Amino acid sequence: MIERSSPERVRHIPKVLYHWRAILGSTALMLSEKNYPVEAAKRALTDHFQRIGEAVELVPVPGDHWRARRPRPEPAPLVSIIIPTRNGHHLISRCIDTLVAKTLYPNYEILVVDNGSDDPKTLEYFRRIESDRIAVLRYDAPFNYSAINNHGVRHARGSIIALLNNDLEIIHGEWLDEMVSQAVRPGIGCVGALLYYPNDTIQHAGVVIGMGGVAGHLFRDFPRGTDGRCNRARLTQNFSAVTAACLVVRREVFEQVGGLDESLAVAFNDVDFCLRVRATGLRNLWTPFAELYHHESASRGAEDTPEKHERFRREVEAMIERWRDVIAT
Repeated sequence: MIERSSPERVRHIPKVLYHWRAILGSTALMLSEKNYPVEAAKRALTDHFQRIGEAVELVPVPGDHWRARRPRPEPAPLVSIIIPTRNGHHLISRCIDTLVAKTLYPNYEILVVDNGSDDPKTLEYFRRIESDRIAVLRYDAPFNYSAINNHGVRHARGSIIALLNNDLEIIHGEWLDEMVSQAVRPGIGCVGALLYYPNDTIQHAGVVIGMGGVAGHLFRDFPRGTDGRCNRARLTQNFSAVTAACLVVRREVFEQVGGLDESLAVAFNDVDFCLRVRATGLRNLWTPFAELYHHESASRGAEDTPEKHERFRREVEAMIERWRDVIAT
């Protein structure tokens, strides 16, 4: 049906429309009682992708679902990885060192946007890593996450933009292959990753608009490996927004919506960006098959001053005013 329709015509009907008797040996109690639904799903997916001419590998997912694994684009487009930072040698060095050591994607550049570092150890690290692949850009102005990333994108050469926080740590090598293979799909806007706290609980598994007032992260603090709810923590899916702590998007899309809004200096700039991308008709996507650790906001610190509280209040009000109808629904 969806091959003959379009995503905007798909609607959620908030009614129970189907019942399945739950008796001993019924699939309603446990899918493993009968494996024919799983194999039927594989056949349906295989036929679907053959009909639309898309080459994917179907990989089983715990919980009796299937992952449509897409190949890396060939030739691999240049990805510009933008990493804002200030001092925090232990954070930025771990981020870049694990990125370079583990990332299997072959064609990327790293642009470190230095927001006024003055720590000698950090500056020495910058001097040591600069190369044809890694550049350090100075941004000597008050901290503004949106402006710093926009500055980095203006100096980027890639057709794909990857926004990364400096407190990320790469876990496995295929994270960027997965995110790029999703970002290049027609109809897809921003792509987000599965992020864990260092204690192996979930920090980000997609952003739900309206949660907590403006937006919140799904399955936050759930243990790594959880099914979430109905296996949603294990399956690629569309979300209204994803966090810019690790976000991949085509450069043309980034520029079409004007980049990050610099009036949102710290909070919700990523949510606003994703909603503006979605407003163009593209769908934002979250994938659990790109996994990273996130030592959240370790370099920026806590929101623990009156000035920061006031700034956060203004950003909340701006989001509610701008996206009132989206938040309400």
